[in-house]
Amino acid sequence: MREDEELHGAGDTSPGWDAVDASLNRLYAGVEPFHYGTMISYRLGGPDPLEGVSVYAREEPVPHWHYVTYGFTELHEKESRNAEYSGFGFELTLRLAREGEEQPPVWAINFLQNLARYVFNSGNGFQPGHHLDANGPIEADRDTPITAVAFVEDPELGSAVSPFGRFRFVQAVGITGDELDLIKVWNTRSFLELAKPRLPLYLTDLNRHSLLEEPDLRSAAELGVRAEGSNTGSLYFESLVWEERRSLLKGNSYVLELGAKQAESLARILMGRLMHNRDLTLIGPDAQVMMIPDLQNRVVETESDLHLYLNADAAAELSRRLLPKEGEFRLETMKTLTIRIVKTLLRDPDGNVVETIG
Repeated sequence: MREDEELHGAGDTSPGWDAVDASLNRLYAGVEPFHYGTMISYRLGGPDPLEGVSVYAREEPVPHWHYVTYGFTELHEKESRNAEYSGFGFELTLRLAREGEEQPPVWAINFLQNLARYVFNSGNGFQPGHHLDANGPIEADRDTPITAVAFVEDPELGSAVSPFGRFRFVQAVGITGDELDLIKVWNTRSFLELAKPRLPLYLTDLNRHSLLEEPDLRSAAELGVRAEGSNTGSLYFESLVWEERRSLLKGNSYVLELGAKQAESLARILMGRLMHNRDLTLIGPDAQVMMIPDLQNRVVETESDLHLYLNADAAAELSRRLLPKEGEFRLETMKTLTIRIVKTLLRDPDGNVVETIG
């Protein structure tokens, strides 16, 4: 990225870009932002999907940098067939607590570009209520507990319309690992609403500790989990395998193999889903398993999936016995189901094992 004095050439027609500018001008009338544009267009083989990022210095309600992207929406012409939305239907924002620096930290721009690479490569956009595990500090070379992000509508920019369709400004909010775990068993919106008095304008502060260290907030969150259950309808597993065991004397049974890393999260999310009469889908590289609340325990094998129907007793036992530790056990409440927990190997970008769970 480079700092760019001119946002786009005088002869260019960029109605989508102008629509983003119009929203920003209402909030920052007469304020000149720092702007960082790409050296080589993504369309021409450049590495950065976003065409630019503007950053505004703020003093209220606390000093912070307000980053806003250009590129998730259609900036220059209508390319998609969806007439209702412009591009992916959003632009990202980030509010980063200032630490006395005179210019906005560039790492945050690279972080937004990394989020853009995920979206452009997968086709999966971000919406308020989503969350994402960064699998490490969001500023790579810094010792910070902020290792994940949650997404909320930007509290000041909201939604907008361009000639190419509607879009909204979705803000990435840095959160800690245990806050992410809580969101998975509860929901993003409720947690961020609870956290709002401590995170003005949902800013990201790399120096803060987990909000769950505050007993009053943790108690309120646990009450919310019990009352509302979990909005996490699916979980992704690096290791997810099931197999059928056939026996003429005892009848057929099934073995479900899970990675240790996800076992503990599954235990809590399972209760937040099935005890509130909601399904939960486990998705692995080559398998999918649906856990469905029912009065009668049974296993149903379909052409592509395994369906586990669990009553309250079976769900409670499974939740209690799922631990991030290698081992195997058969459910007492459901004799046809055995759970096998295998080690999870966490690797660095070079493929080296840096941690073993289980």
